[in-house]
Amino acid sequence: MASVALHEIERKAVDNPSPWARKHVDQYLDSGGEQTDHPMTDRLILLYVKGRRSGEIRRVPVVHFTDGEDMLIIASKGGAPEDPMWYRNLVADPQVWVRYKQDFFEARAHVLTPEERAPVWEMLTSIAPGFAQYQAKVERTIPVVRLARV
Repeated sequence: MASVALHEIERKAVDNPSPWARKHVDQYLDSGGEQTDHPMTDRLILLYVKGRRSGEIRRVPVVHFTDGEDMLIIASKGGAPEDPMWYRNLVADPQVWVRYKQDFFEARAHVLTPEERAPVWEMLTSIAPGFAQYQAKVERTIPVVRLARV
């Protein structure tokens, strides 16, 4: 989808029904990403993915880490035993959109392979050790996704 249609992505976006997520989306949009009560506001982005069944654009707040020109996101779902829906959706369709403060762009999602994930995971958990705690309490391997601007 061409960048000219970004306003349509925003207009059509459906938010996660979770009150926690909805609050952070509202705070993010109201402040241009500068002020939320999320503990990692400086790393928060809004991720837009296409629903794999509905085709609707879904908007969810997630924490990101920079890696060169790319962003890395972690599909932890707070250490839940199952992957988050946004992750399942981007696996089905890796075309996503990202809002980071005032920047809004299309990106391509790539789930890191086990070989790609290992060194990145070590770096990410040294910055944000809570993700290692999430991994320790679940049997699944928590996925890491690279977002590359298109």
